[in-house]
Amino acid sequence: MPESSWNRTLKGMPEVGATAVRTRRTSARDVELFAEMTGDRNPLHFDAPAAARSPFGRLIVQGGVTSGLLNAVVAEDLPGPGTVFLSVEWRFVKAVGIGDEISARVTVTHVRADKPICTLATEIVNGAGEVCLTGTATTYTVPLRDPDHEA
Repeated sequence: MPESSWNRTLKGMPEVGATAVRTRRTSARDVELFAEMTGDRNPLHFDAPAAARSPFGRLIVQGGVTSGLLNAVVAEDLPGPGTVFLSVEWRFVKAVGIGDEISARVTVTHVRADKPICTLATEIVNGAGEVCLTGTATTYTVPLRDPDHEA
């Protein structure tokens, strides 16, 4: 059987059930930077009086600010460096306010042995433990280890 590409990934093949979590507090700076990058200047993110009249009752961060924490988890922690999303299916079930603490969690639910592809359960919760985003993702981990320069 040929050698698995997992052997050339920086963290190797994860196990089903493995989890990783990252936590951070959102900020107005996050909203500004995301708007600068994407052009998303929805009044729900910038106009405090309008946001107060909305069902959310306050300024909220863009969905990309919320889901972006999952990018960091998969690219840095699990499966790890070199990992990109192939597909995601996410439901945004609770808005995240500016200043809220959020925690992104990924759990490996399936790993292909023949190539560095994983299926993950994904979730983001706020500081009160309320689910804000839930769903699944499929990832590919680029084999970054140089086989000619192994230690």
